[in-house]
Amino acid sequence: MNEITCKLLVIGAGPGGYTCAIRAGQLGIDTVIVEAEKAGGTCLNVGCIPSKALIHAATEYETVAHAADGKNALGISATKPSLDFVKTVTWKDNIVRRLNGGVAGLLKRAGVRLVRGYARFRDGKTVVVEEPSGPQVIHAETVVIATGSEPVALPALPFGGRVISSTGALALTEVPKRLVVVGGGYIGLELGTAFAKMGATVTVVEATSRILPQYDGELTGPVARHLSALGVTVLTGAKAKSLVAGGTALAIETADGEQILEADKFLVTVGRRPATDGFGLETLDLDMDGPFIRIDDRCRTSMRGISAIGDVTGEPMLAHRAMAQGEMVAEIVAGHRRAWDRVSIPAICFTDPEIVSVGLSPGEADRTGLDIKTDLFPFKANGRALTLNREDGFIRTVARADNHLLLGIQGVGAGIAELSAAFSLALEMSARLEDIAATIHAHPTQSEGFHEAALKSLGHAIHI
Repeated sequence: MNEITCKLLVIGAGPGGYTCAIRAGQLGIDTVIVEAEKAGGTCLNVGCIPSKALIHAATEYETVAHAADGKNALGISATKPSLDFVKTVTWKDNIVRRLNGGVAGLLKRAGVRLVRGYARFRDGKTVVVEEPSGPQVIHAETVVIATGSEPVALPALPFGGRVISSTGALALTEVPKRLVVVGGGYIGLELGTAFAKMGATVTVVEATSRILPQYDGELTGPVARHLSALGVTVLTGAKAKSLVAGGTALAIETADGEQILEADKFLVTVGRRPATDGFGLETLDLDMDGPFIRIDDRCRTSMRGISAIGDVTGEPMLAHRAMAQGEMVAEIVAGHRRAWDRVSIPAICFTDPEIVSVGLSPGEADRTGLDIKTDLFPFKANGRALTLNREDGFIRTVARADNHLLLGIQGVGAGIAELSAAFSLALEMSARLEDIAATIHAHPTQSEGFHEAALKSLGHAIHI
């Protein structure tokens, strides 16, 4: 049995884990990272990156298809396009492969040792990794748990056959003719929209009263309208019951009674859960917060020498949160004084149009008891949005009424994800409405909507 010793052991090479390991290596810390699959975790391999590639390909295909159908308002015509989905998948997989290699290269350059296999805790300082060549024992002064999360299955719809998770959806080799999406959250709608653009007949089944329940109705309105324009059927207040007809149809319960939905694939996207099974965590004495590992403001668990980052520690389960935590933990191990003090973590929904939210929504701000003022600027009055032929959407500011300190910024619109950094920076820098109003925003850009929303809240918008 081989044994190695290190100062820092990171379990899981997803965004949080590999960021932690790379930063630790840069700081001269003897670091080992353990990963059973490919470096990059869910986000790079079967999540963020491949799904965005698929979304982009679908949008490109839709653009040409509209031109062929005479629906293009720009005077562009085209012949009816065809989709070589196998080639699309190959392109998507090549992107993932390039990034896999990039992460592995960065780990190597930082001097991090990568051990491939599944880690299992023997005690708080020791794990055993089952490698093809035999068990590898790793002793570490500090251990970081960065095992991520996994899709939640419904008891009545276990994954397998026609029932697929988001991972299965990204592994398809052909576009299903009929797709039922169970769960109207961001993962289901991102993938459902992409497949609808590529020709699938899509039905969304959502148990709550509206899609994207984590966002307010004002933000989700443009998304709902675009889904309707795409021909996507959205059934809200509907609960999936079980497969019927030999597994080729889904029985759902609605306010109008039971309905039967036939489909080639049933995509279940009802959430994700922390990946805490199979690592021997039961041998440790970790305080839990429901299914999540409880941490403090330095990502320390209840056991000395063990930290946890990313999805295993709770919401928001976002790659960029995990990456920021990983960087912080590495610097703490190196002796730096760091603590988690983030004003905002941007949340982005890559639907069509995209949604961005940082800080507090109007409803959340109201519940603080503060007097607030909120205003929005519609993209129908924005020159750049009109030149993109995408005027549905807006940018909204939420600020304190007394001193105009920004508490939150939201927006919905085509390509608006790229404004998330500007929104987050404004909150992190404690900007006030006057700061945004006094900042020159380039013309013509959609970012002018941010400027105008601040001006409007101050009572002197120019373009509306």
